[in-house]
Formats: sequence, structure tokens, C-alpha cells
Amino acid sequence: MKIKRIGVLTRDCAGVNACLRAIVRTAAYHNIEVMGIFRGYEGLMNDDMKIFDRRAVSGIINLGGTILKTSRAKKFMTGQGQRRAVAVIEQNNIDGLIVVGGNGSLAGAHVLADKYNIPVIGVPATIDNDINGVEMSIGADTAINVALDALDKIRDTATSLERIFVVEVMGRDCGFIALRAALAGGCEDAIIPEKKFSIEKIAEEITEGNVRGKVSWIVVVAEGKAKAGVIAGQITGLTGLETREVVLGHIQRGGIPTAFDRILAARYGNYAVELLKNGESGKCVAIKNYQMSSVPLAQAIKHKDIQAEDYYKLIKLLT
Repeated sequence: MKIKRIGVLTRDCAGVNACLRAIVRTAAYHNIEVMGIFRGYEGLMNDDMKIFDRRAVSGIINLGGTILKTSRAKKFMTGQGQRRAVAVIEQNNIDGLIVVGGNGSLAGAHVLADKYNIPVIGVPATIDNDINGVEMSIGADTAINVALDALDKIRDTATSLERIFVVEVMGRDCGFIALRAALAGGCEDAIIPEKKFSIEKIAEEITEGNVRGKVSWIVVVAEGKAKAGVIAGQITGLTGLETREVVLGHIQRGGIPTAFDRILAARYGNYAVELLKNGESGKCVAIKNYQMSSVPLAQAIKHKDIQAEDYYKLIKLLT
């Protein structure tokens, strides 16, 4: 089937707009029309969309978030919601769909492709970088750099005031950001969902370091494993040393995308259109050995091993 019109829906993280730009302009090159779908699957079910031409995506390559907006769509998880989405796709003569997002978004894409035979290509965009079979997702590099910038500033204060800081970063089910930011920031420990931790052991190491003359200490905590305030209170109670907590929160999801994320987004968006144009479906774009590739959506939404132990050992070795 010749692809004449593509629908695009997104989640939000830095680099998504750069991906949308690449999708629209690659499609225009092939004389394919693009329908931008507002507010994700919610907008798809509500027929909230409009045509995006080349000019509609001018000046967005450096913007964080998504100009298409996004929202959670519990109704789409039901058969009724899915059938409504399929009906809207058919009513708007959409020949294929590109879904830019994380596990939840890609799980929805898999349902549309597998259960309803809608031509769908997924694009991985999540700061947790937890899409299976994908080396890097759009937004992950920017999120790490946002966290790292904060850690560098906190390190200045920690050293000057000779204090311990516990910094909470995003990562409900995955310690990717915590591990990478902790290693890049020269932090002393990371508490992550993938690994058990002992607060007594951490406190012991801090006390021993203090005896040796180490004047500051930073522990990075993934939000899904523990809360910074709780950990800080426990450390103070066990060591008698003043400990402060910092919660970085949603600043990690926003911000100007890094050059890496912009380039990755451009390549992913371009390749997603090419896959749809060539009759592919049920795939998630990926990069392997610097070359464009893809993995089945059924594989992409499975659990991903982020090599937590290797990164954690290096953090501790370099402390």
C-alpha cells in the first residue's frame, strides 16, 4: 500500500520536537502528508489533529517538550478506546502512524499494529533510556546533562560547607539517569531500583571518609528506589553529620536538547518515515553500531538490562 498520509503522536522530553521536524520534512520530501495528533492517544481518540507542513515545524529544533502536547489516556487501554482510535485513523485516511514515546506509548503502538493491523512505527523517546533493544532513546542524554549541571553546582556547595548531599533524580523503575549522572559527576554513591542497598554501609563509608579528611559526599537516588529526604535523615542519624536533600524533579524532562539528542532525533524521525514508506510496521527504530536499525515493538516494550552492576562498580572504584 502506498503511504499518502502519516499520523504522528508524541510524549514529552527534550529532542521530541527535533524528531517531529525530521518526520514532517522527510515525509514532505516523499510527498507524504503529515497529520500532527495533539495530546497523544487522548487526542487520537478525540480526533484532535491538523496537517503539519514544512513551515509548521520551523524553529522548533531547539525546543524542549513537544509542540503537539501530551497527556495520559487511560481510556485507550480499553477495547472501546482502541476501537475509537482505529475509527479516527480510518476517518482521516491515515495510512500509517508514528508513535514517539516511552514504554507506555510504544505498548499502545504495539496494540494498534498487532491487534488492529494498523501500520505503526515507534520512535524511542524517554529520559530513562529503558527501551529494550535500543542503545539510546531521545531525551536521555539531555536529562543526564541537566542532572549533571545540578550536581556540579551542588558539589561546589557541598565542598564549601563540608556537607553531605542526597540528590534525588528521576527514575521510577530504572536507575539509568542516577548511574550515569553519578559517574559523570564524580559522586560517591547511587541508590537505584536495580540494586539492593544498605544505609548502614553507606553511613559507614561516609564516617570513614570523614575520618580520612573527606569533607563532602554526594549520594544520587533514583526516585523509584528511595526518597532523598528519608535517606538524608537516616544518614544524619547514623553519622551525626549534617546532610541535606535536593529533589531535581521535572527539570530533567525539559530543557534545550543537547546536540546528541537533536542528531539522534533527526536520524530516528527520518528513518521512521522511510520504514513506513517501505511497508514496514510493528517496529521501533534503533541505532546499532552507529547504523540505523529497528527492533520489533514486542521486543522493545520488554524489560531492558541497563548494566547497572558495571556502572555501580566503577562509581565505587573511583570514589
